[in-house]
Amino acid sequence: MKKLVEDYPRTLAELEARFSREQDCRDYLFRLRWPEGFRCSRCRETKAWPLRTGRWQCASCGHQISVTAGTIFQDTRTPLTVWFRAMWWVTSQKNGVSALGLQRVLGLGSYQTAWAWLHKLRRAMVRPGRDRLSGRVEVDETYLGGLEKGARGRQTESKALIVVAAQEDGKGIGRIRMRRIPNASARSLVPFVEESVEPGSVVHTDGWLGYVPLESKGYIPKITFLRGNKKSPSELLPRVHRVVSLLKRWLLGTHQGAVSFEHLDYYLDEFTFRFNRRNSRNRGKLFFRLVQQAVAVEPITYRSIVGTAQASDSRNHNLLGPPE
Repeated sequence: MKKLVEDYPRTLAELEARFSREQDCRDYLFRLRWPEGFRCSRCRETKAWPLRTGRWQCASCGHQISVTAGTIFQDTRTPLTVWFRAMWWVTSQKNGVSALGLQRVLGLGSYQTAWAWLHKLRRAMVRPGRDRLSGRVEVDETYLGGLEKGARGRQTESKALIVVAAQEDGKGIGRIRMRRIPNASARSLVPFVEESVEPGSVVHTDGWLGYVPLESKGYIPKITFLRGNKKSPSELLPRVHRVVSLLKRWLLGTHQGAVSFEHLDYYLDEFTFRFNRRNSRNRGKLFFRLVQQAVAVEPITYRSIVGTAQASDSRNHNLLGPPE
């Protein structure tokens, strides 16, 4: 198998010089989409020739395909050069960008366009088949928005409940995973752990009964009971609570808390993408990863992203409320 060379621009000036033409962008997408060479999606033939339309035609069956077909760039009317600048801006900013900020930087015609672009890119921030966490992993749930008045235990109606897994790295934090869940039952918690953590790993949780089935699933439980403990939850499960604190700060700082329930999972994906690559020496590598994954993600329409909610609603709905 041919190893994919991690080839990416290091600076904005290099990006602008290297991807100033549409064909430059298409050539880059071609290499990332078919790192081992072209392969027809219909007959699996490896030989093809380029057409003046920008498509490639299979030498065997004659099937024509665009390098953007079946990716998040499919059917876009905006030049790829603008998409590349958008991906650079999204990955080069340490804390990300808001839709309004992206609209201003790129000079996009509407807020809705920038909003939709960011949601498409967030869908490309989760790599299919990514490695699960391993070793020693803290797992806990938390609310976004604070506890409901009158709510008991892990009940919630209008606030978001998320579960977070944080891999131990000495005294620090390794990689993370997170997801919004409907409730804190074993039916919600166990599948998350199974998808996020390798069996055989030590899973450190509090004494909540929703985690009890994990031992039968091949995990090594480490339970720290919070009730009656002199230490605070943030001391007993420090990595998870640190991640949650950073997440809330990011949502309030970059997005002013304007995140809807319908789209929260994708913001969690973006935060995870950034956190797990926070020590990357060059922001260009994040650009490379995002483009690489963008050609592996199926296209989605604006209507599908919005669903029953309007983009403007997502802009104005404050999940966390205004900062104090």
